[in-house]
Amino acid sequence: MNIHTRYATPQDSDAIYRFISLLEDAAFGRVSFEKYYQAVVAQPNNVYLVAEADGMAVGFLSCHGQLLLHHMGWAYEIQELFVEEAYRSAGIGKKLLEALEAILSEREYDVLEVTSNVKRTAAHKFYLQNGFVQSHVKFTKKGTQRK
Repeated sequence: MNIHTRYATPQDSDAIYRFISLLEDAAFGRVSFEKYYQAVVAQPNNVYLVAEADGMAVGFLSCHGQLLLHHMGWAYEIQELFVEEAYRSAGIGKKLLEALEAILSEREYDVLEVTSNVKRTAAHKFYLQNGFVQSHVKFTKKGTQRK
């Protein structure tokens, strides 16, 4: 299997919409998703990557960068990492992480973080195996949601 990673483009919207829907097991408003996707993929401090196997999109990673006072510098956080079920355990997630780390190695930053839902135990194991340390507990509170 020939695996390739690349920057996501505005034209990857359909594939990433499908990936997000599968990841979250939810149907999102397509028009709203398109607007948000085009906005975040264009931000220079965000890194959106697509993994292709034999020329077909099979996964993606999104990472947002922000300047944080408590880090006295840039912090990057992986927001989503998804690989199609049929392609899991083929090293695609690792390749996406490696591509992200190569990109970030060219930038000045303090930390790379990831938050993962408590139900995603396989993802937790994956992150630990790839050098992440469980150092925080995250709390969330729902806000107003637009469709």
